[in-house]
Amino acid sequence: MKYSDQLAEWLVQLGYRQCFFVGGGNIMHLIESLSRRMACHAVVHEVAAGIAAEYYNETSDDGRALALVTAGPGLTNIVTAMAGAYLESRELLVIGGQVKTSDLSGGVLRQRGIQEINGTALAGPVCNTSVLLKQPVSFREFSGFVVASRLGRKGPVFIEIPLDVQAREYSAQDGSDSALVPAVIRPRATPSDVRLVADLIRAAKRPLFLIGGGLSRASTRALLPRLTAAGVPVATTWNGADRIGAENPVYVGRPNTWGQRSANLVLQQSDLLIAMGTRLGMQQTGFNWQQFVPGGKVVQVDIDADELAKGHPRVDYPLHADANEFFAGLLEHNLGQHSDWLLYARMVRKAVPLIEPVNTSRDTYISPYVFVDRLAAQCCADDIVIPCSSGGAFTVMMQAFTQQQGQLLVTNKGLASMGYGLSGAIGAAFAHPERRVVLVEGDGGFAQNMQEIGTAKINALNLKMFVFDDSGYASIRMTQKNYFGGRYVGCDIHTGLGLPNWEQLFKAWDVPVCRLGPDFPQVQNFHAMFQAKGTAAFIVSIDPEQTYYPKITSQITDTGTMVSNPLHRMTPELPAEVMAKIGKYLP
Repeated sequence: MKYSDQLAEWLVQLGYRQCFFVGGGNIMHLIESLSRRMACHAVVHEVAAGIAAEYYNETSDDGRALALVTAGPGLTNIVTAMAGAYLESRELLVIGGQVKTSDLSGGVLRQRGIQEINGTALAGPVCNTSVLLKQPVSFREFSGFVVASRLGRKGPVFIEIPLDVQAREYSAQDGSDSALVPAVIRPRATPSDVRLVADLIRAAKRPLFLIGGGLSRASTRALLPRLTAAGVPVATTWNGADRIGAENPVYVGRPNTWGQRSANLVLQQSDLLIAMGTRLGMQQTGFNWQQFVPGGKVVQVDIDADELAKGHPRVDYPLHADANEFFAGLLEHNLGQHSDWLLYARMVRKAVPLIEPVNTSRDTYISPYVFVDRLAAQCCADDIVIPCSSGGAFTVMMQAFTQQQGQLLVTNKGLASMGYGLSGAIGAAFAHPERRVVLVEGDGGFAQNMQEIGTAKINALNLKMFVFDDSGYASIRMTQKNYFGGRYVGCDIHTGLGLPNWEQLFKAWDVPVCRLGPDFPQVQNFHAMFQAKGTAAFIVSIDPEQTYYPKITSQITDTGTMVSNPLHRMTPELPAEVMAKIGKYLP
């Protein structure tokens, strides 16, 4: 059969059911073959194909998705999505077209074939595997490339296939063309390592679990009864935000450089942090990582030995192991009694509300913090929540949204690229057509991929889009205000940023739209639109001069370098009498 037909059959055998793509001449055989064997969804821009496939895989319980792009600009357009999946350690298969093998420049010329560019070289640094197939390979070899995306520390795989190779006749040798699925050899903590950590927890006065995205949803769901019964406070990273509901009595929030103040205070007062499935990057520890957990010991369990040895933050007990297996083993041990510490942590949470009165919004606007709090109350446990990936809307969602057990909450914060929200929400909506997907994104970020409104509409996705309309880039505006005396440059419509009339824009795709202000729960159309199946948009009126506190602030030194506060010193600082009550274990 034609090799592209054979590849399509193999991909189905390997679990792929969906394909996100942008058409192109150098993938014409692949498009035709895949369309006969799986659901193929056309998007407008290749970066949307990659993001949608990543979020599909991150949320799906049934089957996988891949992205299909043509040569040249098709590949360069999707590199951002590949980089995002690489940094977040997520599965993503990208199949790319290429010019005919006879037209390849071979590294001598910049270009020989039309649209030719060295795709594997460009993709290589952000992929687990990046390979050019100059001739057909067997199922065994092809499957070995594909599964490299999902084994060990996950990451993208890029397979580039020239046009003539796609069209070539292929005949598998009888009995020898089987899939290569290597045995998954994950690093394992020894029983003595697990006992050591259990002993440390029993001896600690203020232990804290920090759950990252490396702990799977399935694992934490299965372990939840034992985790709750253990009585040790639990915090999550942003990638692990949906592993435990905010209503759980052991949950104490999401610490982060842009995290919840109360969660930061609890983390910084722990005398033993057990961080599992998180690489403890600087966004998690703060830029002043030298003062991360200043009075306690740190246990880090990670599948990547390089993350344990990177030197920041200080890690007292690095364990090279699969966090899922480690945590299951740990919860089989007696971890001691820590009810007093849990009560103290919950007192800190209660004393510092998620919505702090320090922020200001003018009367005709709604505070984004108040909005997010009210939106969380309108959502149900079956919703999938996409809080975009960058900017003011993103940080407000991660500070103020109260997640429920059962919700899926997915972001991509490592690359922190604007424009991820809509494409990611589309992928999640295809993965779960029966569930409501709730997207919250700033106007600046939304504008970077707003062409995919049409993808949502034409596929009748059950997607509710909330766009924060503050006339530009809130986080950039705040930076220019705080550090450069309010010299605004290219951050809003008044300084040259071209943004649309949002109501008119959504109407161009016949998407129902309404504008929300301070009284939005009482808006006549809101509940009907939010509850109805299908695609709908809500424009949220946010004050362009809105403040975003609390936050970690930095100072510019005389040498031009930046010095940041530790996680427990967020701006504005709390009154001394309050800190004396809720920060008594800080050094």
